[in-house]
Amino acid sequence: MSLLVLDDVEKRFGGLPAVDRVSFGVDEGEILALVGPNGAGKSTLLKAISGLQPPTAGRITFAGRQLAGLSAHSVRQRGVAMVLQTPRTFDSMTVRDNVVLGAMFGSTTGRIRESEANARAEEALEFIGLADRVDDEVGSLNLHEQRFLELARALAGKPRLVLLDEVMAGLNETELAASIDIVRMARDTLGVTVIWVEHVMTAVMSLAERIVVLDFGQVLADGAPADVMRSPDVVTAYLGDGAIPVE
Repeated sequence: MSLLVLDDVEKRFGGLPAVDRVSFGVDEGEILALVGPNGAGKSTLLKAISGLQPPTAGRITFAGRQLAGLSAHSVRQRGVAMVLQTPRTFDSMTVRDNVVLGAMFGSTTGRIRESEANARAEEALEFIGLADRVDDEVGSLNLHEQRFLELARALAGKPRLVLLDEVMAGLNETELAASIDIVRMARDTLGVTVIWVEHVMTAVMSLAERIVVLDFGQVLADGAPADVMRSPDVVTAYLGDGAIPVE
């Protein structure tokens, strides 16, 4: 049984569909990459799932419960956390305190004590490799570290599903490899399910177990990475005319 089910999900802006009757399911423990050309509706779909931009129509069911229409805060407490491409951090606060907020106000286990929130924060920061920066102000971190911090804040709430929106964009090869390892470990050691919007195809092909391709807000393809990226329709829509399919 799928952990997340999207059924004819739509998101319209001024009558124009950014997401147009999208349907698919995501199994627990799966790493699914959501890809497509710019403007295909990928980030909008993640925001619809997370409650940041509630869908105009359709059903979003998570662990058997309806999410569509809930606030982002309520969706977070149901077990769905989102990490945005542009970090939303409190730069004057310490690294630890930023993650403590995620543990306290994004917890899926109800209200927790401050001591528990601190323990979760330190555990999450150790997991993503920022344990030595816990007392630093967030403003001292580079963009790569701030994205890792956002992931730590999400994980501190103990989510079942994490939505990642282009968190690997602009990284160098070392940072990219570290990001891939952390996402894989989050699934393998924490049991987190991942839906991940990404344009870096080397990362997608090395990490994703399944790819859903969106084009003009609709599902163009859904399947194993190698199969999907060999599809002539996907090559044309995502990689462009004359591109060489991924082997």
